[in-house]
Amino acid sequence: MRALYLTSHDSLPTVQDLPEPDPKPGEIRLRIAACGLNFADLLMQKGTYQDTPALPFIMGMEVAGTVEALGTGVTGFAAGDRVAVYGGQGGLAEVGCFDAARAVKIPDSMSFTDAAAFQIAYGTSHLALDHRARMQPGETLLVLGAAGGVGLTAVEIGKLMGARVVACARGPEKLEIARQAGADHLIDAKTQDIREEMKKLGGCDVVYDAVGGEQFTAAFRSCKPEGRLLTIGFASGDVPQIKANHLMVKNLTVLGLYWGGYLTFKPDVLTGSLAQLLKWHEDGRLHPHVSHVLPLEQAVEGMDLLRARKSTGKVVITI
Repeated sequence: MRALYLTSHDSLPTVQDLPEPDPKPGEIRLRIAACGLNFADLLMQKGTYQDTPALPFIMGMEVAGTVEALGTGVTGFAAGDRVAVYGGQGGLAEVGCFDAARAVKIPDSMSFTDAAAFQIAYGTSHLALDHRARMQPGETLLVLGAAGGVGLTAVEIGKLMGARVVACARGPEKLEIARQAGADHLIDAKTQDIREEMKKLGGCDVVYDAVGGEQFTAAFRSCKPEGRLLTIGFASGDVPQIKANHLMVKNLTVLGLYWGGYLTFKPDVLTGSLAQLLKWHEDGRLHPHVSHVLPLEQAVEGMDLLRARKSTGKVVITI
């Protein structure tokens, strides 16, 4: 089978011919149709992600495809089932074996491309806004990096949850995509002052931040009393430092969210969230935005699009 294989953190992964794997007990073997790319893939390539596998490994964190075979002890799945899996690795290949407990059947109405773009981005935003921030209808949500892979889903889910959504992104083209996803107000991070614009809007109750750096600082200062700040990631490369006395004065709360971590300590929370998201998609209330669909041979180019911030929503690799 063809697979995108990483052998060193000092070099790029390459497409290689590798043996097809057989499922171990508790695993399903998948004929992979599509794999979604994530910012975490860039960190894995450099070895700086918190869950980077030991070298060498096949890259690709989330996949969709068709079940080919079952390992011993697997129940609830059959050959021919259409599923999505968050495997953490192994997705950028023609075939992969994954823990059956991480697989979910997808409705016939969901394409493999949508399914490969769905779990991490929508799962992160729903868990952050609902489970962590406990966001309420009528609250003001500020989304930083609002046209990115997770940011765009935060705009969409925030609107579904009844928030007044303020989208912050760089440039009119990205802001237009956020507007189409449901944003009520737009802030251009290239030309406008986030703090000043939020002051005009009366401040924010919840900040969704996948960017970090100066934008986090501006958003921090834009919070109303009892505001909640969700730290999702640091696409800017700058991890902000938080002054505890400023938290105290305005009664603010900073909440971390690592979606994949829930697989190990509260999988039921993740499962319930995903069930809700799949129902919303089936009802036509969620619309995954995929800006680029590329073949496996262009997977590295797809990662470059993320690195250069030239994509919006998700980049999906078809196998």
